[in-house]
Amino acid sequence: MGEATRIRATAKDGQTEVKMLMQHEMETGQRKDAAGNKIPAWIITDVKVLHEGRTVLEAQFGTAVSKNPYLVFRLMGGVKGEKISVLWTDNRDDKRMDETVID
Repeated sequence: MGEATRIRATAKDGQTEVKMLMQHEMETGQRKDAAGNKIPAWIITDVKVLHEGRTVLEAQFGTAVSKNPYLVFRLMGGVKGEKISVLWTDNRDDKRMDETVID
C-alpha cells in the first residue's frame, strides 16, 4: 500500500501548522497503458486529520489531486507533545493511518 504518510506538526503562537505528504499513486483512470487499455482509477477519496482524537479536518479528494498529495493547514491550539493523526481511504478500500507528535 505504500510508504508512511510524512507528517510534520509545529506549534507556534497558539496555532499548529501541519504539513503532510501522503504517498499514493493517484491514478486518474484517464491514462492508457502501452497497449491502449485504460489504467483503472486509483485515488485517495477520504482524508481525516485528528488532533488528540478530535477531528480537525475532513477532505474528499478526486481525480484532479496529484500523485503523492501534499497538504498544509493550520489549526488553533496544540502544544508540543500532543498527537496529530491522519487517516485516509482510497477507492480500492485501502486504508492508512499515521501519526506524529507536535514539535
